[in-house]
Amino acid sequence: MGLASKIFGDKKSGLTEGYIDLEKYTEAKTSETSSSAKMHIAVGEIQRYEDIKAISDYVYAGNVLILDFSQISGEEVILKRITNELKKMTNDIGGDIAGIGNNLMIISPSDVKVDRRKIRGKYS
Repeated sequence: MGLASKIFGDKKSGLTEGYIDLEKYTEAKTSETSSSAKMHIAVGEIQRYEDIKAISDYVYAGNVLILDFSQISGEEVILKRITNELKKMTNDIGGDIAGIGNNLMIISPSDVKVDRRKIRGKYS
């Protein structure tokens, strides 16, 4: 028994002082129910202009995509070209596109509008 075990006690699996570890349960449930959802949200990454096809197909299918473009953030010309192409796509389908921070953007299909206002807590 080490010093940490003396201070924090032994680690118990499954049930720990009234709490149940749901990690295994949630993984099993999400894989079973994912096909019944009408819309999915995924995180994608773009590394070159040719990746637009896969991104477009995902959004055209009616899904929301959070796109990480940090790999190409230093290449201004390519980033501008990709951004313009994605804007055209969202205009075609009546969707929405918005930047999140410096290296992320969210692309949504026609049913989803991205609210650009930040939700802040009461004491912000």
